[in-house]
Amino acid sequence: MIRYQITSNNPVTHYFDVTIQIDKPDPKGQLLRLPNWLPGSYMIRDFSRNIIDLSARSTAGEVRITQQDKSNWTVEGTTDSLNTEAITIGYKVYAKDLSVRGAHLDHSHGYYNGSSVFLEVVGQSDLPCEILITKPPVVQCQNWQVATSLPFKGKTRFEFGLFEAQDYDELIDHPVEMGEFACISFEACGVPHDVILTGRYQCDEERLKQDLTKICEHHIRFFGEPAPMDYYQFQVIVVGDGYGGLEHRASTSLMCARDSLPLPGQTLISEMSDKYRDFLGLCSHEYFHTWNVKRIKPAVYQPYDLQQEVYTDLLWAFEGITSYYDDLALLRCGLIDEVAYLELLSQTITRVERGLGRTRQSAAESSFNTWTKFYKQDENAQNAIVSYYAKGCLIALCIDLQMRTQSQSTISLDNVMLQLWQTTRDTGKGVEVDTIQALIGSLVGSEIELGLEDMIYGRTDLPLAQLLLNFGVSFNRQRASGQADKGGKLQAPDSPQVTPQVDLGCFLQERDGGLQLMRVVENGSAQMAGLAAGDVIIAVNGLKLNLAQTEQQLKLANADDVWNIHVFRRDELNEFEVTLQTSAETTIALRIDDPEQAQKWLAAQ
Repeated sequence: MIRYQITSNNPVTHYFDVTIQIDKPDPKGQLLRLPNWLPGSYMIRDFSRNIIDLSARSTAGEVRITQQDKSNWTVEGTTDSLNTEAITIGYKVYAKDLSVRGAHLDHSHGYYNGSSVFLEVVGQSDLPCEILITKPPVVQCQNWQVATSLPFKGKTRFEFGLFEAQDYDELIDHPVEMGEFACISFEACGVPHDVILTGRYQCDEERLKQDLTKICEHHIRFFGEPAPMDYYQFQVIVVGDGYGGLEHRASTSLMCARDSLPLPGQTLISEMSDKYRDFLGLCSHEYFHTWNVKRIKPAVYQPYDLQQEVYTDLLWAFEGITSYYDDLALLRCGLIDEVAYLELLSQTITRVERGLGRTRQSAAESSFNTWTKFYKQDENAQNAIVSYYAKGCLIALCIDLQMRTQSQSTISLDNVMLQLWQTTRDTGKGVEVDTIQALIGSLVGSEIELGLEDMIYGRTDLPLAQLLLNFGVSFNRQRASGQADKGGKLQAPDSPQVTPQVDLGCFLQERDGGLQLMRVVENGSAQMAGLAAGDVIIAVNGLKLNLAQTEQQLKLANADDVWNIHVFRRDELNEFEVTLQTSAETTIALRIDDPEQAQKWLAAQ
């Protein structure tokens, strides 16, 4: 057994203190290593940069450690394999990453993913692990508790104490939250669930409990009881402004803004805020991952190689299909209505349509290059790449609608997911590059495979309009009413609100002293005039304008009008003449025109 202990002697220093007891180290030299990335977040993060004061001791004294590379160390061995002494490894981990991916520690709380704090004892990774989590011995932490989905060897949940994992892989797949948090408990299909809320917030906890119960029961029943875990935990860090999630085998780490939680009194569907709807979609997404990616996974992830990049074309399926079902589940649960669901779907289509990157990168290429492109986006990303989340969601929609069309709505993407889960559960085999296409072909005929290959590996637009029309839903293109228009709302022809016919071809954000160009559309009005991302507009036609005033001026402008714009680029003043171009109709709004036909898709379970 490998024995770990983690605490913090003083949380205000942001250091976790970790020790590892190895009873039988390799006599030739014990190799230790830390992951360079963690499953679900596909970027090399070099967690080892946060390790300091690494040392090793035996009963005879200090033992020499030699670093082999950025994340591997060798503890000096002995020549006598029969007399190998136990060794204790000690080190600190600097924890200042307030996200769902690494580790964070201060006087208010502590959080970590095991991959960022626990060294692996190479060659003994399959051994059981014990983890002693102890409370920091300072007065600010006297009321702290600890929350994790790791099996607890004590009697009372949330107590500090001894936890266990069957091996290193399990050890690092259960994040830990410690501090003074609130807990909302419920059962879904007989499985106990806890929602851990850390931070300052206001929330209708009963509403959140009821809504999450519906989502979890839906997903469990979708794949079939029993659930693959006997306990589940939502760990939610509430901040002023933040959004994100990361899936684990029996829990998820989430971050949300304070105004994303439901407020008391808002009980009707019509009273659900957009931000709370998005938060429920995030919870649904990460919970669906309990099956799709944590258990149903690419074969190249069996096992994970966390030292280097692992390439796959399949993230369009594991993230994209999950992105399709996350909001669809809200509709199926009755948490949102059809209008709200189509609005969310329209916004996903709009995000893809507005990016030139969809013509330069396929969904498969986006998956493969996630390490260097999707997870390292810059100001040119909209022009260069497509999201495998969004494009994958739309491919999943196309698959679902095509299968329903060819089978008279008797077979759908639901059947594909159930078959994948059954195969995984029965055989443990991972998904190969052609597994999903072959399975779809076996269910509804091989002719669908040819079109599917084009959708996955091609760079042309998807046949969304025709497929949706088959189910009584019209695909409407329109111009954005303003920078905040994300799509989904059909503009009435007689609306008094004027929609601008031109745009600047950039995304603006108010900054002290002006408007900063955050992104610039390739060949748009701004770029063709010489403007670039990072420029700060200080005057338009001799006037200082805020964002609202700029958008109002665009509503009054016509194509080929010329604006004189002064900007600061770094500390240099520049002047540009910008010829306004007609704005593209890339804002999408879906509408039900034939309710009876739409029910064959939207009402299906």
